[in-house]
Amino acid sequence: MLRIAVQSKGRLYDETMALLEEAGIRLNRGKRILLLSAKGFPVEVLFLRDDDIPQSVAQGVADVGIVGENEYVEKGRKARLVKRLGFSRCRLSLAIPKDEAYEGAGWFEGKTIATSYPNILAGYLAARGVKAESHIISGSVEIAPGIGLADAIFDIVSSGSTLVSNQLKEVEVVMQSEALLIADPALTAEKQAILDELLFRFEAILAAEGKKYVLLNAPREHLEEIIDVLPGLKSPTVTPLANGEWVSVQSVIAENRFWEIIGKLKALGAEGILIIPIEKIIV
Repeated sequence: MLRIAVQSKGRLYDETMALLEEAGIRLNRGKRILLLSAKGFPVEVLFLRDDDIPQSVAQGVADVGIVGENEYVEKGRKARLVKRLGFSRCRLSLAIPKDEAYEGAGWFEGKTIATSYPNILAGYLAARGVKAESHIISGSVEIAPGIGLADAIFDIVSSGSTLVSNQLKEVEVVMQSEALLIADPALTAEKQAILDELLFRFEAILAAEGKKYVLLNAPREHLEEIIDVLPGLKSPTVTPLANGEWVSVQSVIAENRFWEIIGKLKALGAEGILIIPIEKIIV
């Protein structure tokens, strides 16, 4: 049995549970709401505060964890980084009152900075020779300047709307963050095998994100040009049609280039273009 530590609430919780569900990990809901087993797969999920996950994995309380990079770096625990998962992206930034003039990190000299990430902040300031005081707060960091508790804040930023609503402006991005899969460095061979299977499922799901499957009919005379437009995972699949002057082409395209690619295909004479969503890609 592999125990996975997961954040108990918030955006990371929502996106983690969606990933587990897509990977076929369906939980047995019961009275034990902090520790739930899965149906048909040898894992159980332990729900924790996000800042407790790195320590729990490093100490072997949980075998693996899905945690924000911000917490993983802040805690400095000796858990092994297995994979970057690419969701729950945010950044750790310094922000100051919007009416303050800012010309560089020297602004923070002698100031008080409210934060939940004192270790990351200390490293950033030390690297720039800035001496400032950290005021550690758990939650609602953004209100600190407004109530006179601090001169600035160092906190997670996603859209930036919370800063705006508290009359703050972002002035320095210290680090980018995303969800990480971490593991106990001392996993048994049995638990590593379960993790490998779980990782295989995750990678198939993540590989399909932002991808579309395209099928089309193309004039053979423009086949080489169409193949240049559609590289595919390795190369497009080409199948002859009954009409020898035409072929069927199948490939995978990136969604962010969808309309650009479709426009080029139509210009090359492609017809009957069919676009299909992709759930998973096994590579």
